[in-house]
Amino acid sequence: MPNNFNSTIPDHKQAFRAIQLFKDEYLLDYINVEQLGARDEDVDERIIENEIVHNVRNFIMTFGKGFTYQGSQVHYDKFGHDYWIDLLFFNRILRSLVVVELKRGTFKPGYIGQLSHYLHILDDDDRLEGENPPVGIILCKDADKPLVEYVLQEYQRPMGVATYKMTREKLKELLPDEEEMKKLI
Repeated sequence: MPNNFNSTIPDHKQAFRAIQLFKDEYLLDYINVEQLGARDEDVDERIIENEIVHNVRNFIMTFGKGFTYQGSQVHYDKFGHDYWIDLLFFNRILRSLVVVELKRGTFKPGYIGQLSHYLHILDDDDRLEGENPPVGIILCKDADKPLVEYVLQEYQRPMGVATYKMTREKLKELLPDEEEMKKLI
């Protein structure tokens, strides 16, 4: 997964743990958009988030070891401005909060700025003594890895970008396209 953990986490063992902990891509096969009655273009971040929360145990098992769920749409007020973190976890192995920001489409550089801001707020307002700085993950539909790596160089907080696939997308990869299916029939 493209990340900046080596340059932002001073303890090299801790950086290595973070790199090992997160994957490049997650298969959210328990989110069946057909069952939800939605088309691909209608599936937005909120639908994905609600399905993850509904299946939080499955998501944690997909995401990796040591995660505990803290909440969704976690509200923070900073200087009279409201901020809402999509998903918040604590990882016992890293001893840090983990922010997961969901994005429906392709990665955009602005997402990193938003995530960095959330991590700053958590570091200032929520981090307890003995905990490591929070880690952020942007989970989006698609990402250009060289672009992500380039953008991450400018940020001093530990962040990474991973992609996801859902059941319908996985099936599309496995099945022949519509024209080939017609020929077979």
